Amino acid sequence: MQRGFRAMSSKILYNHQSQLPRLIVPTLKETTDKYLASIKPLCGPEDYKRNQALCQELIESDIGKTLQERLEKRQQTAKNSWLIDWWNDYAYMSYRDPVVINVNYFFAFVDDPLRRDPAVRAANIVQGAMQFRDLVVNETLEPDATKQGPLCMQQYKFMFNSTRIPEIPSDITRTSDPEQNQFIIVMRHNQFYKLDLLVDGQRLSTDELVAQFQQIYKLAGTKKDDPVGLFTTENRDVWTQIRKDVLAVSKVNQESLDLIERAAFVVCLDDSKPVTKEEISRACWHGDGRNRFFDKSLQFIIFDNGKAGFNGEHSMMDATPTSRLCEYVCESIATGKVNHGSSKRELAFPRKLQFEWTPKLKQQLVQAGQQFDQVIDKHDLQVVVFEAYGKNLIKKLGVSPDAYAQMAIQLAYYKMYGVCRATYESAQTKKYEWGRTETCRSVSVESAAWVRAMQDPHLDLKTKGELGRKAIKSQSAYMADCVNGKGVDRHFLGLRLLLNKNEEKPKLFSDPVFSQSCHWNLSTSQISSEYYQGYGWGEVVPDGYGIAYMVNDNRLQFNLVSLKLKNDHLRQYFIEALHEMRAVFEASLPPPKAKL
Repeated sequence: MQRGFRAMSSKILYNHQSQLPRLIVPTLKETTDKYLASIKPLCGPEDYKRNQALCQELIESDIGKTLQERLEKRQQTAKNSWLIDWWNDYAYMSYRDPVVINVNYFFAFVDDPLRRDPAVRAANIVQGAMQFRDLVVNETLEPDATKQGPLCMQQYKFMFNSTRIPEIPSDITRTSDPEQNQFIIVMRHNQFYKLDLLVDGQRLSTDELVAQFQQIYKLAGTKKDDPVGLFTTENRDVWTQIRKDVLAVSKVNQESLDLIERAAFVVCLDDSKPVTKEEISRACWHGDGRNRFFDKSLQFIIFDNGKAGFNGEHSMMDATPTSRLCEYVCESIATGKVNHGSSKRELAFPRKLQFEWTPKLKQQLVQAGQQFDQVIDKHDLQVVVFEAYGKNLIKKLGVSPDAYAQMAIQLAYYKMYGVCRATYESAQTKKYEWGRTETCRSVSVESAAWVRAMQDPHLDLKTKGELGRKAIKSQSAYMADCVNGKGVDRHFLGLRLLLNKNEEKPKLFSDPVFSQSCHWNLSTSQISSEYYQGYGWGEVVPDGYGIAYMVNDNRLQFNLVSLKLKNDHLRQYFIEALHEMRAVFEASLPPPKAKL
């Protein structure tokens, strides 16, 4: 992603919003053709033939034409995007399962050898994050952009001083004035402390932040409080009622929750000392569930051995804005670009927030903890760290690094299961106003032919590589269509949501192949950074994997999460696949172009 597109005004963050086009609505023919191509490698001839007929029926039927007309009208009359309100509600706010595991995601930062003291690491991260916050609040941050133009920046409005609030039937987002709420919440041993970042009109220096964090470590002692944050791991309907009960107990509780929700972000000072990639990934992804508040949009996590990471709530922001924040923080610290300030004042101690409990609420905390521990125990997380090569070599092979990683996922899965299954890759649609994501269906006729060929010992390397290049070309073309708003899944979602209660659903949407094609056995996405040693989230179906991956200069990394579906075996197949892929793609390199 590029930065740029400066404007004459210093307030440049949202300058291009009015110039962004609205998300388009493809034709039914375009979407059904793409759908049929995506299911061909996933079903048999009879199923495919039936779906061809159902797609034609959708195009020609009165209900199909009516739904398309309604969607086109919505696209023309919507205030910004025909999809955004639906998507935020359908995919996130009305989702009732717990956000931890199912919604939130994490980044694990690389180690900082100059800042191993956790108070020092925390202070530097807070200073860097507040520096980025200034750019967002003052609207001086350069807009995200690609070579084709600027991208939508609306998600940045929900980055700081933002909290997801549980409500029935759909959650809401609470945002607070950043100028009036210049403080963060720091958690230690399940305790909450309000740390003011602006005192007498002056931002705390890094030295002052270090002193305040050291004070919190002392104040928190060794005794752990009742873990209020556990409630944010609950089912959203359950948490909605519990939150009402907590607020009804006393004004003390009302004030404490209000401060947490208004804070710029949360810093979690954990007492664990993760060492392995798996340990720090699990610690950042869910931890023990107690020393967290998973409804906050941003949580920075500092461990007692100086390691650090981040946990993000997904409802109003995708991972690209928060990754920009985290990369900015890590890079600014590493390159000495943080303004640390110089003041060393005697400051009032951070104030501990208090909570008052009824016996019923205490019992519900116990139950929430038991449920959380059971969910975590059902999961396995393995990290594939492949250091034989990375993006630099893949580019020399003449293929897209992202598509190459996608084919590694396909090959590893095929090696393990001997079949191709529906794969979701997140595609960014932020070239459109209020754009978020579309589904890139990574399995294609070409990818299926390639993975089968890779398992054929009688085929030569060059032939396998040529088939692999066709698979990558197909995946890249589908991704490009998605970025341009011409995917399958969001269009079909819009049609289904416009169906009235008294109208018969088009038969295509009830066909088992349609359901199979969006049963995401592989849910995947890339966020790459040289400043991360981990990135991931949970699976989206019980018989599937959540696979987050990074394509760094000289390293490929895949985070594998599932309900204990032998991740260690899949990890081994990834290693095999990546070694085998290099050989076949090197064997199929096109001849160099002649110099004129």
